[in-house]
Amino acid sequence: MRPLRTAALAALTLLLSGCSVAGAGGSDGSGSSGFSGDGKIHLVVGYQSKTINTVTAGTLLRSLGYLEKRLGDRYTVEWQDHDTGAPITAKMVAGKIDIGSMGDYPLLINASRTQQTPSARTELVSITGYNLRGALNMVVVAKDSPARTLADLKGRKISASVGSAGHGTLVQALEKAGIDPATGVETVNQQPPVGASALESGGVQGYAQFVAWPGLLVFQDKARLLYDGAALDVPTFHGVVLRQAYAKEHPEVVDAFLKAQLDATRYLHEHPLQAALTVAGQTGLPPEVVYLYNGPNGISTFDATLKPRLRAAHEHDVPYLRRIGDGFSGVDVTTFVNDTYLRRAYGPAYETDLASTVNPAAITGTDPVCDVPVKDPATASELWLSGQDTTRPAATPTCLLRQIAGAGTAKVRAAYVPDTATGTRWFADRAVWVRDPDGGRNAEFLPFTTEDGARAYRDAHPGTEAVTYDDALKTVLRASR
Repeated sequence: MRPLRTAALAALTLLLSGCSVAGAGGSDGSGSSGFSGDGKIHLVVGYQSKTINTVTAGTLLRSLGYLEKRLGDRYTVEWQDHDTGAPITAKMVAGKIDIGSMGDYPLLINASRTQQTPSARTELVSITGYNLRGALNMVVVAKDSPARTLADLKGRKISASVGSAGHGTLVQALEKAGIDPATGVETVNQQPPVGASALESGGVQGYAQFVAWPGLLVFQDKARLLYDGAALDVPTFHGVVLRQAYAKEHPEVVDAFLKAQLDATRYLHEHPLQAALTVAGQTGLPPEVVYLYNGPNGISTFDATLKPRLRAAHEHDVPYLRRIGDGFSGVDVTTFVNDTYLRRAYGPAYETDLASTVNPAAITGTDPVCDVPVKDPATASELWLSGQDTTRPAATPTCLLRQIAGAGTAKVRAAYVPDTATGTRWFADRAVWVRDPDGGRNAEFLPFTTEDGARAYRDAHPGTEAVTYDDALKTVLRASR
């Protein structure tokens, strides 16, 4: 238990050391928000460029310039990029960041560090994106790892950012698998890039992280997905948190920020491919990985409303965060969440959108090969061919395979399919496939994100069989001749 608690204590100590964080000062050198040296009202925004579930309050919002346009010349905005939520919280405690975005577990730590100090108190004011089943967090292993289920990592080293959303999922998943998170594995506290290198070098045997790191490693062919967070069926999300003192002093800035976030969310829904290309250009992430999460029917659902199911999930997370280690005693989530600002910025549509959990960005159109409408998100798939500035919809994963098989010499840039059981969008050539001979012409082949998920489906459906991606393509190609 000592390595885990020591790592957690170190992470939480960092949160308390905001005054000594290097580079925490504002752009005017004052190190504080409010008014800058040129007389303009100063806003400092902390974000995580590579955590692409926050792009509507970070990377995409910044690149589009919507916030600056809404604020005008009387204001100056400073953007600060970080790998995780911990340093953003540290700077908020010290008054160095006014608005930040981070995942559900870091948000709880943020609240615990600030709720007892009126001058530092923060509030959760909007959501950036969410996944109702928890698929934003995953555990991957090296490609040649013998591990086939999470239980196979018992006694091994797993890299995670302690206190992060990815770590929270790992703790819950281990308990569900009958493994004590404190004694059954050794959790190595590492930033996402460091942990990725450790996995590649063999320094750790597992890697538990948040969007978009697992998808990135799998896309780069450096890892294999072992555990899909959707198996937990517990919502996970990222949100926007602000310093209450700053909001009281500058409510017009908060209103402009939230309206700009809604503008960016609308842009993402209306221009998903261009948004992915923009985020990729800003972060260095492959566009195909960004689009996996942020595209239509993506792993992330972008909706700013503070939904009851997400609030309930936050309450559910509190006891798990307590178990991570010393330093977190709990938090009153009900007083931390405040949707007053968002309701004002959102307008009359808020209640309707608050009640809806339908992804506003859906794959639609007509399948060009199966010649049927694409309308069921549980099966809708998507093909992105090289050299094309648009994607092609597919009604089902089998229809997608038929499109790929019939593409001839055209190179597939990326192909996306939903997991048959959880709906998690995944790369078709990295999915685990099952053949159902009784599935019919358009539903013969079924994809899954993990071997564990595919095995469970085969056990429950006698007559189905495991099949490789390449063999599935060959089968549909022969059938089309």
